[in-house]
Amino acid sequence: MRRISIITLIVLLLGLPFPSYCIENGQQEPPSVSAQTAILIEANSGEVLYEKKSDEKAYPASITKIMTALIAIENGDLDKIVKVSQNAVGVEGSSIYLEKGERISLRDLVYGLMLRSGNDAAIAISEEIGGSVEKFVIMMNKKARELGAYNTHFMNPNGLHHPEHYTTARDMAIISKAAMENSEFKEIAKAKSWVTNRGEGKYNYFYNKNKVVYQYEGGTGIKIGFTKAAGRTLVASSERNGMELICVVMNAPDWFQDTYKLMDYAYNQYENITVINGQRPIKVVRIWNGNKDFVFIGTKEDVICPIKKESESKISVEYVLPDDKKAPINRWQEAGHLKVYVNDNYLFSSPLYYMEDID
Repeated sequence: MRRISIITLIVLLLGLPFPSYCIENGQQEPPSVSAQTAILIEANSGEVLYEKKSDEKAYPASITKIMTALIAIENGDLDKIVKVSQNAVGVEGSSIYLEKGERISLRDLVYGLMLRSGNDAAIAISEEIGGSVEKFVIMMNKKARELGAYNTHFMNPNGLHHPEHYTTARDMAIISKAAMENSEFKEIAKAKSWVTNRGEGKYNYFYNKNKVVYQYEGGTGIKIGFTKAAGRTLVASSERNGMELICVVMNAPDWFQDTYKLMDYAYNQYENITVINGQRPIKVVRIWNGNKDFVFIGTKEDVICPIKKESESKISVEYVLPDDKKAPINRWQEAGHLKVYVNDNYLFSSPLYYMEDID
């Protein structure tokens, strides 16, 4: 991974703009795919590397369960034992064969949801976390709006077909990016198998239906889906050489082939550039009524930008900083944001933080 040189303190104090950075070379066309709608993003920045009708409404089928799992992990205790209700028994489609009154950990339910695509597990999870399926669906739609997935509407936690249960490839990339930023979710999504302890004669071994984790170099997840109305849907993730990708294909007859072609294209054509080094001072803000007159501002982590290897691209950064601030200030308190542009086109933003305590 190539790195941009550190800005000197003089540049910081003078508030000079961040220098541009250019890369030269030629380009290759992205591959054609069978998917009706698709998108490929670099997961750290969220930059779109490929898209095809990515804002077109589509039925998600079981990739719905990405949201179900994320809400369960964020709102539940994975070690809690859940008592299965009659509602979660005999649900159509993929199943982990829950029985009424069975006691099973929430963790096992989430693994069963993600690896085996258990529709019954989705119902049991929603009743445990939301109190009812209906209340859980409200949580799903609220979370979608919070993440910026505004063209998504859920009607159930498992993705069984409903005409008003829809999303877009772009929205699923947004949801999946948030999910994969959760370390517990990521650990579950990339698992090739999981063994439960439900007792003799029960379905105790879950292997992952998502072939990405077996077949694709650097594959890290995340979920497959299928209904007759939705066709084949797949959200896949992978990581190589410090670049993490999330690919969504919907109504894709050649779902895995589409995904592998798109990810291969990205790894062959793009590389990550470190625009800003994390936890290094890059700007200063004046402080009033404090034990210091100025405070440094920086990012918590490296700010990464994917750029085509064989192209000429100019990266520039715009800083949106707070006005002069009164003390006290806490270290890592948010302090504006930066915007990254490539060839004068806005790409993404990243938060800035105060880098020390000021009393």
